[in-house]
Amino acid sequence: MDLEEKIELVLRLPTEEVVTMNGLRTLLESEEHPTHYIGFEISGLMHIGTLLISGFKINDLMKAGIDCRVFLADWHSYINNKFGGDWSKIKTASRYYEEAFRFFSPGVKVVHGSELYQGNDDYWKDLVKFSKHITLARNVRCLTIMGRSEKDELDFAQYLYPPMQAIDIKAMDISIAHSGMDQRKVHMLAREVFPKLKWKVPVAIHHGLLPGLNAPHTSGLDKDSKLDMLFSSKMSKSKPFTCIFIHDDADKIKKKIQRAWCPEGVTDYNPVLEISRQIIFHEFKTFEIDRPTKFGGMMTFDGFNELERAYRERKLHPADLKLGVAKALDKIIAPIRSHFEGRRELLEIFGLLSVE
Repeated sequence: MDLEEKIELVLRLPTEEVVTMNGLRTLLESEEHPTHYIGFEISGLMHIGTLLISGFKINDLMKAGIDCRVFLADWHSYINNKFGGDWSKIKTASRYYEEAFRFFSPGVKVVHGSELYQGNDDYWKDLVKFSKHITLARNVRCLTIMGRSEKDELDFAQYLYPPMQAIDIKAMDISIAHSGMDQRKVHMLAREVFPKLKWKVPVAIHHGLLPGLNAPHTSGLDKDSKLDMLFSSKMSKSKPFTCIFIHDDADKIKKKIQRAWCPEGVTDYNPVLEISRQIIFHEFKTFEIDRPTKFGGMMTFDGFNELERAYRERKLHPADLKLGVAKALDKIIAPIRSHFEGRRELLEIFGLLSVE
């Protein structure tokens, strides 16, 4: 595979940003298999915004010859009070996350935070060195990566979260740091501080955030209004009625999509269109929407721009779009759902698999 083909795979949706393109090109020219990582907190059942969006990008990067790893951030999860800070539950749930990524992204390496840190004196030394180069105010600006802000009343351990996430990059000798756009700030922090310590500066790849199925909204999490809308509206397992779990069956998917915010002719922040853009057109070259004959019959779209234009011009009704998206999405989720039906012991910690 030549360089341009590799770059095309890196830039393919759901990628939204690469920092920097020159750095990426130089890296791919100089290293055949550069190291990559993306990290995840361990919390509830996985939804499509986590496994599908991240997994698609991991798969694209592996096709480009990049050495990919998923970092299961168990200590970060503890710090951020996931599972109420119950360490045994966090470790049990880690097995579920590992199983999901090994299935959806065959060949990806999986690293647990507790394994990386154990007996690793250099990690803690580097954490102190890194922290000497940032102020408390600079650190606080990164708290949005954990869904917090300077307005929240936090325990001291939570202020360790951003520098720890930065040092994870150094500890694994990472050349490409990958995340959703909501983690961008810590990558920029690492790129700012690492040169001062003469450490390798990672290229940063950020993929899009899949919005929840409810209307877009703001919460004041970020001072930038556009970023605040992006972060506040993203799909979240804490709002089960507004997200699609990887365990939802066809009927649940259909019901949730039918309730989704999708005003006729509105394309901005439309979650049903975003599922089409980031997920359906990633997997299918064409997207067919079967409508009743009296309403025009089958519509076939060869790309997202065609679909978006038809919807904006009101040539496609929200009800028909929703049914088409639900059907296509189920085809993608079905193999994952089936895989876990034979591994129900991994799901016992979560109780019910999904919410009606």
